[in-house]
Amino acid sequence: MKQFRLLLTGFVLFFSLVEGRGQAFNNLPVTTQKPPLHGKHWMAITGKPLAATAGAMTFTKGGNAIDAACAMLAATCTMWDVLSWGGETQALIYNPKTKKVIAINAHGVAPTGATPEFFTNKGMKYPPEYGPLAAVTPGTPGGLMTMLAEYGTMSLKDVLAPAMQMAAGYPIEAQTANSIEKGKDLIKQWPYSKKVFLPHLGASREAPDAGEIFVQKDLLATLTKLVNAEQQALAKGKSRKDAIYAANDLFYKGEIAKEFSRGCREQGGLITEEDLANWKVKIEEPMMTTYRGIEVYKLQQWTQGPAMLQALNILENFDLKSMGYNSTRYIHTLYQAMNLAFADRDFYYGDPAFAPEEPMKGLLSKEYAKERSKLIKFDMNDPKIGPGDPYPFEGKANPYLDMLKNWGSASLNAPKNNATLDEKFQESFTAGTTSIEAADEEGWVVSVTPSGGWVPACIAGNTGIGMSQRMQAFVLDPKENPYNVVAPGKRPRVTLTPSLALKNGKPYLAFAKQAGDEQDQLLLQFFLNMVEFDMTVQESCEAPSFKTQQMYSSFGKHERINGGLTLNEAMPAWTRKELGRMGYKINYQERTSGPINAIYFDWTHNSFWGGSSNHGEDYGIGW
Repeated sequence: MKQFRLLLTGFVLFFSLVEGRGQAFNNLPVTTQKPPLHGKHWMAITGKPLAATAGAMTFTKGGNAIDAACAMLAATCTMWDVLSWGGETQALIYNPKTKKVIAINAHGVAPTGATPEFFTNKGMKYPPEYGPLAAVTPGTPGGLMTMLAEYGTMSLKDVLAPAMQMAAGYPIEAQTANSIEKGKDLIKQWPYSKKVFLPHLGASREAPDAGEIFVQKDLLATLTKLVNAEQQALAKGKSRKDAIYAANDLFYKGEIAKEFSRGCREQGGLITEEDLANWKVKIEEPMMTTYRGIEVYKLQQWTQGPAMLQALNILENFDLKSMGYNSTRYIHTLYQAMNLAFADRDFYYGDPAFAPEEPMKGLLSKEYAKERSKLIKFDMNDPKIGPGDPYPFEGKANPYLDMLKNWGSASLNAPKNNATLDEKFQESFTAGTTSIEAADEEGWVVSVTPSGGWVPACIAGNTGIGMSQRMQAFVLDPKENPYNVVAPGKRPRVTLTPSLALKNGKPYLAFAKQAGDEQDQLLLQFFLNMVEFDMTVQESCEAPSFKTQQMYSSFGKHERINGGLTLNEAMPAWTRKELGRMGYKINYQERTSGPINAIYFDWTHNSFWGGSSNHGEDYGIGW
């Protein structure tokens, strides 16, 4: 660790020395702890080495990037890599045939009976963090099968084969095994979870040991039923696509749906068979902005993704490169820009399928961003920054001006606006999931940020499937966000935010990361590292980042810390002192780089560069 700190200190000193005269990262003899990946034919990167191997296995069988991404998604869900099969899947896909970016919305919805009154009558300020009442309908199975049916080439049987082998038994890694042990008190409250997760009940350690063969019989049976449904449809002469959708129907309308609903409701949840039958994956148009001529794509406002686009629009009004990488002025400028964008996120984002309509045209306009950029104060942090009024920038009147004036708390010192930076807050603010990046030589590119159903998960009946905990992202009081109030059939605004960028009409970057409200903060810095400071993709993945907590957490108690700033431990003393004088409440972390996974497209040499942070178990394979 001492060597790592010295290396990071060297980075910071080097950046300080070259401030204002350009960067030359590629000329350093050693720049990263992990080597970049190189590939000519394909690239597969995700949150676990075994899952990356599942992607590689799929490529070697002749699959395309969609097939490989689906295999990695299935594997990570089976490994409980901070998500499970009952969670939600969000993806961006570049289609080389149409040269268009496609958005996949496989996010679950609030079930029947999920109303503000239901939760407030239980004495809750927000829907709960854990348990059956935290669950929206499962989206990942439908997302996987829709992506595979529409854009893949292989059968569901072939794509699920690695995950099914793992469900039959795989050596569980320490991170997940220890998470199970840590969460066992909650797990014991749910009979189906206890049966799966705690094989050593009564022992001092009731969770599996690291390296122990972890068997999931119920999940294997569920996956087998899906494959059997597909194979039976093929035997009847159905096409590959229709056969996959036959399996999808079994999950959402057949015996799996019946058992999932029964198991959920038995344990106090709300999800009905009708909720599952009525749910559908949406294939959507993504959101896009340009930064220095580069097209950057995000999912719609049911995610936080457009906040990164808003931040880029604001930052385009400044000469970031001349400030110097991670200089005091650079950190301050990005921090203020992110606060402006995330304040808009916290008030205006929600499910576009429900009224009121979010003012996205105004929020993403360059003119609105220019006006917002004028609010940045360069001498001090501004804890009073709140949402703006984008409605005039789309020729409309804001229907919520009164709410806007009183947004947040009456006092900046209120507990909700000045949370304690303790372990609980940190855990809720940075809760991780995984990310998946895949690309192939035909030109297909996939960026996925799946999540939900993480340990400690409540498993729905005998399905082996953990239920989502995404309901907690809703609010109950419209004064907090009139667009994101819980309602049956509605999707909560999530933090999950895959990214794609095109340059000169071709794929430039596919990038994503885990960790809740951190995601677009660090993805923004990753992108700027490459565009403004000429880092390689691996350097950009590992480079020390910083984080703002002056935004409402999407989890737990939905708190924030005015002026809360996380810096890397290697930050020089004079930078720490300057930022402290500017009103920041600073804490430090040893590693602040991710985990980010990314693919860079080298069109000069017609090859792929893969990057994966040195901050987690994320791993990639290229060929």
